[in-house]
Amino acid sequence: MTDHGFTLDPFQLEAIAALDDGRSVLVAAPTGSGKTVVADAAVDMAIHSGGKAFYTTPIKALSNQKYADLCDRLGAGRVGLLTGDTSINGEAEVVVMTTEVLRNMMYANSSTLDDLHIVVLDEVHYLQDPYRGPVWEEIIIGLPPRVRLVCLSATVSNSEELGDWIEAVRGPTATVIEHNRPVELENLYMVADKRAPHAHLIPVLVDDRPNPAGYDFDSAGPGRAARHRGGGAYGARGGRYLPPQRLEVIERLTSEDLLPAIYFIFSRNACDDALARCRDAGLRFTDASEAARIRTIVEAAVEGLGDHDLEVLGYDLWLQALQQGIASHHAGMIPAFKEAVERCFIEGLVKVVFATETLALGVNMPARTVVIEKLTKYNGESHDFLTPAQFTQLTGRAGRRGIDTEGYSVVLWSPFVGFGQVAGLATSREYPLTSAFRATYNMSANLVARMSRPEALSVLGRSFAQFQSDRAIVGFERRLARSKEARAALDAALRCSCGDIGEYADLVQRVTSQRRHRPDGSAAIARSAELLRPGDVIVASFGDEAAQRLELSPGAGLRLAVVSVAARGKGRLRVRTIDEQGRPVTLSPDDLAEPVRAIDTIEFPQPYAPRDPDFLDAVAAALVDARSTATTTAPAGPSRWHRLKARMETHPVHRCRRRDEHLEAWGEAASLDATIEQLSTQLDRRSNTVARRFDAICDLLAGLDCLDGWALTERGERLAQIYHECDLLVTLALDDGAFDGLTVPELTAIVSAIVYEERRPERRGVAAFPNNTTRRRFNRFERLANVIEKAERSRGLPLSRRPDPGFMIKAHGWASGRDLGTLIDDDDMSGGDFVRTTKMLIDVMGQLAEVAPDLGTRRCAGDAIKAIKR
Repeated sequence: MTDHGFTLDPFQLEAIAALDDGRSVLVAAPTGSGKTVVADAAVDMAIHSGGKAFYTTPIKALSNQKYADLCDRLGAGRVGLLTGDTSINGEAEVVVMTTEVLRNMMYANSSTLDDLHIVVLDEVHYLQDPYRGPVWEEIIIGLPPRVRLVCLSATVSNSEELGDWIEAVRGPTATVIEHNRPVELENLYMVADKRAPHAHLIPVLVDDRPNPAGYDFDSAGPGRAARHRGGGAYGARGGRYLPPQRLEVIERLTSEDLLPAIYFIFSRNACDDALARCRDAGLRFTDASEAARIRTIVEAAVEGLGDHDLEVLGYDLWLQALQQGIASHHAGMIPAFKEAVERCFIEGLVKVVFATETLALGVNMPARTVVIEKLTKYNGESHDFLTPAQFTQLTGRAGRRGIDTEGYSVVLWSPFVGFGQVAGLATSREYPLTSAFRATYNMSANLVARMSRPEALSVLGRSFAQFQSDRAIVGFERRLARSKEARAALDAALRCSCGDIGEYADLVQRVTSQRRHRPDGSAAIARSAELLRPGDVIVASFGDEAAQRLELSPGAGLRLAVVSVAARGKGRLRVRTIDEQGRPVTLSPDDLAEPVRAIDTIEFPQPYAPRDPDFLDAVAAALVDARSTATTTAPAGPSRWHRLKARMETHPVHRCRRRDEHLEAWGEAASLDATIEQLSTQLDRRSNTVARRFDAICDLLAGLDCLDGWALTERGERLAQIYHECDLLVTLALDDGAFDGLTVPELTAIVSAIVYEERRPERRGVAAFPNNTTRRRFNRFERLANVIEKAERSRGLPLSRRPDPGFMIKAHGWASGRDLGTLIDDDDMSGGDFVRTTKMLIDVMGQLAEVAPDLGTRRCAGDAIKAIKR
């Protein structure tokens, strides 16, 4: 066993003991806790038993880092590296690779899998990634049974469930969980204050509970009201509290001895801007010898880049900042720059790194302190609040084992996030892992090629996605059974000797609904009453209470003359009227069953004396006279609501002494019926979900001539060899000849439309082409994409990504030999994005060189790789 310089923790010893017993292991532990010790032990076991070990990672940067670590430990001759664009010593005893490389080996039945004893799946929680996650499950399900797994995961709240699934698929598996961090973490909260010379820096938790002082920084101010508010505009613009400025934060961390720090900002441009401000402000954390060491590291890293390329990449200013001990780190940087930053930080030469969240994934760069500028992150359309899992991943970098006794996370105040939300993230332990597994076109083709339909369905049924669905199904079935049992118990209460309960309950419901929702509701009644004027003749239909008071039948119309209209306190309206018998009737809108309107007018005797009995008798006489001469009368029959109510009251069940009991049972039964229907629908949707998608894909592939029954066509065989998000589009384009007869730059441009995806919303849909040939070929790709989309829509499948022309001109120029500087000089594409896209180009070109049916296209793809790889 390798001497790691510290005593092994109990969880490490437990996992290694499980490996000694011949079991696979899942190790779920916080970042920096030493999970790789278990992986190293497994690698040693594989070598000592005369077998091989594969160490897989989700990203190339991690593969490169692990390759270097293993070379240092075992010697370069015993270690290999396989990524999409790099192949070193692939038949070595220990091979580091990305997960996709191992998946492709499995489908190709590669001889490299011979004598494989151990596979380490680092960052196995990555299986919840929407696009790449299924690859982890394909590996876990598809590896030969003899191979044992070492799965390393961040702490998730359903680790036991993940371990149970791995054991169900792979055999005996030990799930080893460690919740304690190797270095304690203190969460801090920093708030700038206009009334204070320095920002406030307080602990988020006191005795494991939210710090009461933190709520004082919310806009509701001191007091309990603030702590019950959700997220919102805390501290409105112009308020007392502010987000601390970046320079202020760095200076405070320096004075509190909290460096080195990783400062997370969820924007590449903002990271670079923060770096520039600190550099220009003259911040320096290095002495002359450290600055010289930094230059040595950097010059070795950029050795292969020309002066013009370095100039375009802003090398001089970047190096100046690095030599001052500050740096940025994000996906927009070229790998050489990122690797130099990582090396300098690990050696303790750089004290502050402004980074995007990609740094939190696996790269070994622990710090004393982690700063999180915002707890919200823009997803391209809206701002999402960080999940507990994301927060834990970021803060996991705080605290260096063997160096720090305590690590720190600092969350900065924001007007859009309350302190309660900050404390909630700091205390949350709920971050379950959810499978993203689904059948893809390439996966489906390989399943058809390698096994029978029952075997393929069995494989899909062993996915973590189906495992989780099946567990949920058990819960749904239990609830469904309880609901059906409760529904059956109501049968007796739903029987009535007087009549049909359902019919009566329907009438009750309709009466209630009509009363509540009819268009002649209370607001309309009030508005109609407000329009009445003295002298108006109306026909009023009264509600139950008013009708009873006036000794009228409910809903019957009463002909009245309006004598006066007055508004009482709080806007209450009072209408005084008189009927044809001279009887005064005072009413309010609440007395009416429906709106009223004037159907006629009468002239009042003079003088106007509404309280004089003689005046009222004269008005009543005028009302009678108006009836004989009126040309318009209002219907005096009962309203629809009153007719429904009358039907309800004459229904036989209405007289039943157990009527209320029957109605209560009917309501419960209706609710249970809805629950039963909902649960049945959910059960149907969850049952065999993965298999149903697979069947839909097979139907689509048959329609596009990739399948003939349960057999691959020639086109389908090509699909089985294309490993890319746009695998089906590439396959159709190969058969269509869309790649054939092109020059190297033209082929490179066309392939870039498959691998490139514009992330900036404002740039999507912007099309520019190197020449007419590439324009026409792109249009052919668009037509093929339309065919796929139509087929997907008709089968209810998710839509595939469409080709994107955004990189075509750059790809054409690069393959033509143009310098990097001429391609990104006046453009906002970063050097890192350019390099990453060209690496994806190389990967797909390599596949075309193997599977293209046209010999000329295969040769052109090979030449394109040489042109791009420079």
